[in-house]
Amino acid sequence: MVTIAERLKSAYARVEKAAQQRQSDHFNDQPVTILAVSKTKPVELIEQAYIHGHRQFGESYVQEAVDKVIHLKEKRDIEWHFIGPIQSNKSRLIAEHFSWVQSVDREKIARRLNEQRPNNLLPLNVLIQVNISADENKSGCRLEEIDQLAEFIHNCRQLTLRGLMTITEQTDDKNKQLQYFQQMKACFDRLKDQYPQLDTLSMGMSGDLEPAIAAGATMVRIGTDIFGSRK
Repeated sequence: MVTIAERLKSAYARVEKAAQQRQSDHFNDQPVTILAVSKTKPVELIEQAYIHGHRQFGESYVQEAVDKVIHLKEKRDIEWHFIGPIQSNKSRLIAEHFSWVQSVDREKIARRLNEQRPNNLLPLNVLIQVNISADENKSGCRLEEIDQLAEFIHNCRQLTLRGLMTITEQTDDKNKQLQYFQQMKACFDRLKDQYPQLDTLSMGMSGDLEPAIAAGATMVRIGTDIFGSRK
């Protein structure tokens, strides 16, 4: 049986190889962070990954995630990212328990997170989710909505705009994948000119992280390759 330690080592090696290829192309030497997507997985597996040095974890289901955050509250250096669709009636739990939210796609949710973020906590780090492939089955704002949403988030006292996130349509066409990711990188660079604090472009998962990193991803979200397939 493959252990979490072995899976982590393999994931790190895969990402490092892709990042080195990007550097050899004289494109971008910014390091790539792995977000271990632990949704639906038991807290014991997160603890194993933690023991072996991993600190960034992504969750998509609010109540399940909050239970894990509370269970592991003594491990204060864990960085919890919420990456799933946000329902208005669950926004308070997210604002109170996470340090990052990668799936803000409309002003209403940004406003609620800002209002519900406790004053004793640091501002919530926010990524705008973009539906770059215009996939009806994916969440995210449209390209033409990014600027207005970014300005709103930037003016929220309890939110810090950190970058962009996308989940592209599933396709085996590597060129199409790369094109989507390159579009996201162009959006990120343009937005960064206006908001210099932007430092995170979250795109790419277990199945498509190489083209995502080639295009300029600074964070990839890996679930299956670390924790195994989900039921």
